Amino acid sequence: MGAGGFGVLGWRLGPYVPDFPSDSKQIIPWGIVLAIVGLPLGAIVTPYLLLRPWRKAVNHINSIPGSTLLSACFGALVGLVFAALISIPFYNINGWMAWGIPIVVSVSLGLMGLVLGGVRGRDVQAVFPALENTNHTNGVAHEGRNGKILVDTSVIIDGRIADLTGTGFLEGTLVVPRFILDELRHIADSSDPLRRNRGRRGLEVLGRLRRDDSITLDILDVGITNGDEVDSMLVQMARTMKCPILTTDYNLNRVAEFQGVQVLNVNELANALKSIVLPGEEMRVNIVQEGKELGQGVAYLDDGTMVVVEGGKRYINAFHDVTVTRVLQTAAGRIIFAQSKNN
Repeated sequence: MGAGGFGVLGWRLGPYVPDFPSDSKQIIPWGIVLAIVGLPLGAIVTPYLLLRPWRKAVNHINSIPGSTLLSACFGALVGLVFAALISIPFYNINGWMAWGIPIVVSVSLGLMGLVLGGVRGRDVQAVFPALENTNHTNGVAHEGRNGKILVDTSVIIDGRIADLTGTGFLEGTLVVPRFILDELRHIADSSDPLRRNRGRRGLEVLGRLRRDDSITLDILDVGITNGDEVDSMLVQMARTMKCPILTTDYNLNRVAEFQGVQVLNVNELANALKSIVLPGEEMRVNIVQEGKELGQGVAYLDDGTMVVVEGGKRYINAFHDVTVTRVLQTAAGRIIFAQSKNN
């Protein structure tokens, strides 16, 4: 189409090109020449003028959440309706003002409604969460995870989520429902000092996440209805939005998995990243306290793994060389049993 358009344009411009004044008898068919030049030129230039901007526009629209698009379109429609009502008195004016003023009013109110509607996209998302169920990449729709992760209260209070996002391993948008914020505020206002400190730490972690440019944090305006519990409401939202839940709560983990919701458990991630040791390996540890059994000493690796040293009580508060005897994996983590090399 571009080649044909430039060819026709060259043909139409041909009669307007004068011949060389030095030789009036020489007649050059400029229409044919310009048409021949316009064919390849149009084929080369058209993708840069039309196709690439069109693809960028389509990709940009596909990257906008469905709730934002719906809200923006509704806002533009409301703006145009108001513009039509305001413009009625101007239709009876003579001259250009009869059509000029309505056009200006329609464009202004339409753009204003479009912008205001886009800003209020989160409200539409709260009413129609299913609009966020489809993830678009390069114009192709993909069902399943949409890049959003629901955040539980426990993982906010835990605090490691702020360090995790700083490493760049966690991708996507962290979504914190309003009822999670309400629960954090309730914990922070508790009369129990320990519980109050946990709630305040959770609010501080949210503040760190809000200031972190490496991750996007969205607050979803959704509250508890019909007396539902926080965990059940969170699982229900995860099923509707088709996104995983980030948590450290063991019970929520099991309930969500039972209902087919993917769970990202920070504790399981920490256990998976702990160093692997095998029986017979030697290491040097700092024995810091007594063990539960007689004569035992306890040390900790850099990742927090507990090392129980048989006969290590006499080496407390000192570094000592030990040999690993066995490794026990529990729900709470990994425990390493070792004995002194001197035994």
